[in-house]
Amino acid sequence: MKKEQDNQQQKPEDPASANPAASLEWQEIRTRHIIQNEWIDFRESAFRFPDGTEFEPYYSYSRRDYVVIVALDEAGRYLCVRQYRQGIREVTLEFPAGGLERTDGKEYGSRREDGASEDALLAAKRELLEETGYEADDWQHLLTVPSNATIADNYAFIYLAKGCRRVSGQDLDETEFLNVELHTEAEIRDAIFSGGFQQAVHVMAYLLAKERVR
Repeated sequence: MKKEQDNQQQKPEDPASANPAASLEWQEIRTRHIIQNEWIDFRESAFRFPDGTEFEPYYSYSRRDYVVIVALDEAGRYLCVRQYRQGIREVTLEFPAGGLERTDGKEYGSRREDGASEDALLAAKRELLEETGYEADDWQHLLTVPSNATIADNYAFIYLAKGCRRVSGQDLDETEFLNVELHTEAEIRDAIFSGGFQQAVHVMAYLLAKERVR
């Protein structure tokens, strides 16, 4: 009996059971950069699946990381912006948001490149001030999540800012045309559940913030 127990103890561990994700990973074997400029890196890739078969083309793109700010003023109202979104060709209601500035000036790049991107909290404070003219002293990081894990490599840093107060006017980029609006809790919920709050990550940001605002 003891010999049988020793044999069981010496049995090598199955790598897949030690790291379940390892058996599901795809291996990128070829990549062609269809468009690679200062704005975007749009790629066509071939992958080898876990069973050894290969498939192509798969398309993906790289864009810079960005911040989303769920901002509440001193009266508990939500700061929102209304602007045109060319993807769906509509004017949308959403939270203040914007990209992390990069030292190389590009609009894309890996978040793992040390020092290449602006600190996310500083970016959130800058974007809130530029887009709305508001500042806050009470900041909480809620989550960092992939923007679109299926086809993009960038991440969204989600923050909650409470007690926001207006200190200046807007300071918008040349491509930004947006209006600032204040909305109650009920109005935000109505917009979300009627389909009028059309940014998926922003809806998630609202739900995350509600867990902290209670």
